[in-house]
Amino acid sequence: MLRTTVRTLKPLEKRCSFFSRRNVVTSGGAAAADGDDLLLDDVTAVKPLVEPTLLQPRVVVYDGVCHLCHGGVKQVIRVDKHKKIKFCCLQSKAAEPYMRVCGVEREDVLRRFIFIEGPGVYHQGSAAALRVLSYLPLPYSALSSLMIVPRPIRDAAYDYIAKQRYAWFGKGDSCLVLQEKELLERFIDRDELINDKQSES
Repeated sequence: MLRTTVRTLKPLEKRCSFFSRRNVVTSGGAAAADGDDLLLDDVTAVKPLVEPTLLQPRVVVYDGVCHLCHGGVKQVIRVDKHKKIKFCCLQSKAAEPYMRVCGVEREDVLRRFIFIEGPGVYHQGSAAALRVLSYLPLPYSALSSLMIVPRPIRDAAYDYIAKQRYAWFGKGDSCLVLQEKELLERFIDRDELINDKQSES
């Protein structure tokens, strides 16, 4: 069993080798690119091989009840015509193996969402946002050049907004994507979300 080694929010661009490269497949059916082709930020670390082939690449795990977060997800889905990015609500059980293999707790992801880029690379907070943008068409992908801004500055801005997001934009009682079911095809936890909603009815 993987022991959680990251207990505090540190720079979290890391190699967590939970993808079997022979088996990692994109949403279009093609094999994912080698991890060596991925752009890493300034810190990397090696994680043990755990749960191979079960987790998908290019998955955003985020606070599904946050209105600001949901608005960002909707925007990414709108412009990501090639469906490169997939999503998972933090409140779903499906998010647990992604958090476990990256060594983060639910409270960590509430503070800074994670983007599992794969194979074996994940990002958190401001770096995660910029890496997601890099997969989108222009002009959005150009914003990923902000990665050159020093991490403390990027993370300070991200953390300030994250702390205020409920006060400024509010939150829902359940994952907001259920209110716009046309978006669910991009969610790896869609079956769980639908079943939970039906059980509440």
